[in-house]
Amino acid sequence: MAKTESKSYTPSEHEPRIFEMWVKGGFFHPSPDDRPAGQRFSMVIPPPNVTGALHLGHALNNTLQDILIRHKRMQGCNTFWLVGTDHAGIATQATVEKTIRKEEGKSRHDLGREELVKRIWQWKEKFGGRIVEQLKLMGCSCDYERERFTLDEGCAKAVRETFFKMFRDGLIYRGKRLVNWDTQLQTAVADDEVYHETVKGHFYHFKYPIKDAKPGEPTHVHIATTRPETMLADTAVAVHPEPDAALEVAETQLQVKLREASEKEKPAIQSQLEDIAERKTSLLPTLLKLRDMAKAGRMILLPLVNREIPLICDEWADPALGTGCVKITPGHDFNDYEVGKRHDLPVINMMTPDGRVNENGGPYKDMKLADARKKVVEDLESLGLVEKIEDRQIDLAHSDRSNTPIEPYLSDQWFVKMGDLEPQHAAKIEGLHGAPGLAQMAIDAVKSGLVKFHPDRYAKTYIDWLSEKRDWCISRQLWWGHRIPVWHVNLKMQAVHSSSEAVHEQNGLVGELRTALDELEQVASCQGSYCLWADPESPPNSCFIATRSPLADQILRRWLDEIGSGLDPVSQYHAAFQSLRACIRKLDQDSDVLDTWFSSALWPHSTLGWPNGECKAPALHSGESKAGALRSPGDLLSYYYPTSVLSTAREIITLWVARMVITGLYNVGEVPFKDVVIHPVIQDGQGRKMSKTLGNGVDPVDIIEEYGADALRYTLAELATETQDIRLPVKPKKLPDGRTINVSEKFEKGRNFCNKLWQASTGFVLANLEGYSPQPLDPKEIGLVDRWILSRLTACQQEVDRALEKFRFSEAVGAMYRFMWDEYCSWYIEMTKPRLSDQAPVFVQNDGAASLAQSSPTGSLSRRASAQQTLVYVLDQLLRMLHPVIPFVTEAIWAELNKAAPRRGLRELREAEAHLVAAAWPKADAALRDEALEAQMADVQDVIRSVRDIRTVVNDYRGRAKQPSVRALPSVTVRATPQICEVLTRFSDFLRPLAGCDALVVAPDAAKPAAAMSRLCGGVQVYAPVGDLVDLAEVRRTDEARLEELRGVLSRESARLSNEDFVRRADPGIVEAARARAAELSEQIRLLESHLSEAG
Repeated sequence: MAKTESKSYTPSEHEPRIFEMWVKGGFFHPSPDDRPAGQRFSMVIPPPNVTGALHLGHALNNTLQDILIRHKRMQGCNTFWLVGTDHAGIATQATVEKTIRKEEGKSRHDLGREELVKRIWQWKEKFGGRIVEQLKLMGCSCDYERERFTLDEGCAKAVRETFFKMFRDGLIYRGKRLVNWDTQLQTAVADDEVYHETVKGHFYHFKYPIKDAKPGEPTHVHIATTRPETMLADTAVAVHPEPDAALEVAETQLQVKLREASEKEKPAIQSQLEDIAERKTSLLPTLLKLRDMAKAGRMILLPLVNREIPLICDEWADPALGTGCVKITPGHDFNDYEVGKRHDLPVINMMTPDGRVNENGGPYKDMKLADARKKVVEDLESLGLVEKIEDRQIDLAHSDRSNTPIEPYLSDQWFVKMGDLEPQHAAKIEGLHGAPGLAQMAIDAVKSGLVKFHPDRYAKTYIDWLSEKRDWCISRQLWWGHRIPVWHVNLKMQAVHSSSEAVHEQNGLVGELRTALDELEQVASCQGSYCLWADPESPPNSCFIATRSPLADQILRRWLDEIGSGLDPVSQYHAAFQSLRACIRKLDQDSDVLDTWFSSALWPHSTLGWPNGECKAPALHSGESKAGALRSPGDLLSYYYPTSVLSTAREIITLWVARMVITGLYNVGEVPFKDVVIHPVIQDGQGRKMSKTLGNGVDPVDIIEEYGADALRYTLAELATETQDIRLPVKPKKLPDGRTINVSEKFEKGRNFCNKLWQASTGFVLANLEGYSPQPLDPKEIGLVDRWILSRLTACQQEVDRALEKFRFSEAVGAMYRFMWDEYCSWYIEMTKPRLSDQAPVFVQNDGAASLAQSSPTGSLSRRASAQQTLVYVLDQLLRMLHPVIPFVTEAIWAELNKAAPRRGLRELREAEAHLVAAAWPKADAALRDEALEAQMADVQDVIRSVRDIRTVVNDYRGRAKQPSVRALPSVTVRATPQICEVLTRFSDFLRPLAGCDALVVAPDAAKPAAAMSRLCGGVQVYAPVGDLVDLAEVRRTDEARLEELRGVLSRESARLSNEDFVRRADPGIVEAARARAAELSEQIRLLESHLSEAG
C-alpha cells in the first residue's frame, strides 16, 4: 500500500493559491446570458460598515451566503453575488472625528465641512479595503470586479432619484418633531439605533405650588422625575380623569394575577395589592380633588421660571404609580409629546444641540444638562420644594454610535410618510401599486407570499413593526453621507397684515418660481430636474426646491455666484436667472445628510444599475416576474433583479429588510428578494454579545490563521441552527509573536473534519489507486458493501438537498459529517482495506453463490478494481457535496484526484471537470438507494459496536490491574432471529476483524457461554466469554457503585430543573446545559442498568 505525502492538511499552503486561481479563472464574475429566469441566482451582500473589520457575525452570514451561491453555481445557475460596503454615516464620522480630536485636538467645526469630508474619504481609502480582503481570506465567491459602495456615483444617483420621486409624490415632508438626539454627534438617531442600559440614578420628588389654592384644596401637586432639569420646559401637570376607577381596575388585575401566580411570586403581588389599598385611603381623596380642579381649569406655578401651566386630566397619569400626578414636558419626552398633542399644549425646547440649556431655561442658560440638573435640585431645595430623593436603577437610552445618553429633542427633520394616505392621493402615486401607503404595501408583500422569511417566525417581527406605520426620520445632522438634495427658499414677500393675504402672495410667488425653474430646465435640457413644495408648517415666505441631479444643483449655485457678482448678460441662463431673482430673496442648500439606511434600502436595485435601467412589473402578484426579459446583454437589473435570497441578522429586519422591500416595490415594481434567511446571533460561552468592551470578541482572521478558513466555515455552518443563537466559549491564546488572541475550541471540530477528509483522500484513496482502470459498472451487480455505501451516499445527497432547499445549514452539514466521518471513513474504508490487499480473502455468501466483492457476473473487474472505482466515485461525489461548505480543502483534493483518476463514474465514465468550483452538483440517484440493505448493514454495525464496547470495558479493567490490553476477544457468540443470523453470516469475515474477535458463532439458538459479558442491541444478543481476562464479580461491584453515584447526581440535577425559580431566572445557557447534563446522566444510567441486567 502506498504512503501519503502529507499526514495533515495545512491550510496556509493551499488557500492563497487556490483563491487566486478562482479569481483569475473568472468563476465569480458572471455575465447575463440566455439562461431562463429559473436558472439565475443572485444575492447582494449586506454591506458591512466601512468603519472596521468583519467580526464573527459577518463571518457566519457570509459563510451561509457563500454556501448558497456555490451550491447554485454547481447546479448550473448563472450566479451573481454582489459585494460592497456601507458608508455608515454616523459610525464613520464619529470614528474619524474621534481620531482627529485625539491627534489634533480639533473638532469638525474647526475643520469645516469640506475638509472633514475630505479626511473621511482619505480614511475610507486607507482602511476600506480591509473588509474585502477578509472576505477573500474566507473564500467568499463574490464578484469582486463589481464591488460597490453606498456613496459611489451609481448609488448616489439612485438616492437622488428616489428622494426626488418621493418628494414629488408627497411622501417626503419636513416637520418639527421630537426625535432621539445624540448630543455628542449632534444628530438625530433612529429608534433602532438606540440601546438601553441600566445605570445608577435618582428619583426626585418635587412639589409645585397651585395658583390661588382655596381652603380645603391641595396647595401643591407632587410629582416625581428622573430628569429634574426638564422641568424648565414643563407645560402642564396631569392627573387621571377617573383615579378611583383606575385603582379598581389595577386592583382587579392584581387579584387575577395573584390567583395564577406561583407561591414564590405571590408575596410580591400581595405587596402591590396592599399598596393599592393604601393609595385608596391616603392618596385617592387628593387625586379626586386635583381631578376636579383640573376640570375647572386651575393653574400651577412652575417654580424657578415662574410660569403658569395648566392642571389637566389625562389617562397617562397612573394613580397606581408614583404620586399619581405627572409633569408633562412635550419637548423632552415622547409620551409627554403625545399628551401635548391631545391637549394642544405648547412645546418648549430647553436644550441646545450640544446638550446645554438654551434661552428657555432662564438663569440656567448655557449650563451643561448634568450641571443644570444639580443646580435645579439645589434651587428647589432652597425653596423647600424637594420632598425626597431616592436612589434608583434607571433604564437609560444611549446612542448606539457614541454611547452618549439619548435626549428627546424637538427639531426640524425630514420624514418619509409610512402610513396610509388619503385614497385620492394614494391613487395618483404609481409606486404604491394600489396600496394605501408605503408600510401597507410592504406588509402585503409578505402576507401574500412574495417575500418569505426563514424561519417564518420572523415575519411577525417584520409585520408588527411595519403595522405601527411610524413615519421614518431620514435626516441626520452630519456631513458624511448623501446630502439632502433640497434647497431652502426665502421668497421676496411684501409686508402683509393678514394670513389670507400672505397665502395669496405666497401662491403667486411660488407660481412665478415654478415658471422660472421650468425655464431653467428648458435651457439646460434637464426637464423634470426641479420640484417645488411649500410647507404648510413653515412661514409663508418659505418653500423648498428638490433637485434631481448634480447638474440641477450646479445651476442653482451658479445663480448664487452671479447674484453676488452680477448676472452674466450673455449667459444662456440669463433670462431664467432674472426670473429667479424676481421671486427669491435667499437660497440655501440643506446642510443635513440622509440617514444611512436610506441609501442602504436601495442596495438591491441601485447596485444593479437602477435608475438607468427601469424594470417595471406589477408589484403584488403571483407567478413569474415580468422582469425576466433581458433587454441588453449588459443589463444586470432586469437579469438579476429581483435577487433570490437575502441572508441577514434579525436586528435589522426593521432597519433594513422592511425598507428594502418598500423601495424595491416603489422604485422597480417588484420585491427585492424572494427569501429572507435570518441567521442566529453569535455569543460568548456565557450568552453575552461579543464586544471590544467585554474583551470577548473573536476575529475571524485569527481563526483562519489558527485553524484555516474551511474550519471556520464548517464550524459556523454546523452551529447555524434555526432554533437558537450560537454560543462560542472563548479563551485567550498567546502567539509566538507575543500577541494574544481570542480563540474557541469549537473550531477544532472543523479543523479535525478537514484533516479527516484530507487523510482519507490523500492518505488512503489516492494512495491505493495503482492500476486504476475504471469500466462501466452495473450498480445492481457489484458487491454488497459497495452497494451499501452507494445507498448511503444517495441518502446523504437527498438529505443535503432537502436541507439546503429549506436553508437548514446545520442539518446539511450534519448529514455530510455523518456520511464522511462515520460511513465512508469509519466503515466503508475499513471494509475496503482487505480488498485492496494482495492477500485479500475471498468473501463468500453462506450459500456460496456469489462473492460479496464481486462486481459483475463476468468477473471483468477484480475485487481491487471494483473497490478502487467505488472509492473514487464516492469521493468524487463527496467532494462536490462538501465544496460549498469547505471549498479550499475540497478543491485541493480535487486537483490531486484529477491527476490520479481523471475518468470516473459508475454506469458512465466521464472526464472530471478541471476545477471543483465549476463542477456539477451531485444529483442523488434514487435507483442506488437500497433501504433493505441499509437495515441489514445496521444490524452488522450494531453487533460490531457491541463487541467493541465489551472489549473496551475489558481493557479498561485490565489497565487498572496493570495488565496488557487485548487486541481481540477470543470468541463472540451472537443469538438472533434466523433472518439476522443469515445477514451476519454473510458479513462474518468483515465482522470479525472490524469488531475485534478471533472466533464468531452466529445462531438462532446459540447458548450463553459461561463467564460472559453481554450486550443487547435491538433483537440481537451478543455474548463474549471474558472470565479469563477480567474478574466479572469486580466488574459488577464497580458498575453497581457507579450506578448509585450516577443516580445521586441525576437526582440533584433533576431537583434543580424542577425548581421553577431556577428555570425562570437562571441564564438560558445554564438551564440548557443542566438539561443536557440530565439527559446524558439518564443515558449512562440506562446503559449501566442494561449491562447489569444482561449480566444476571
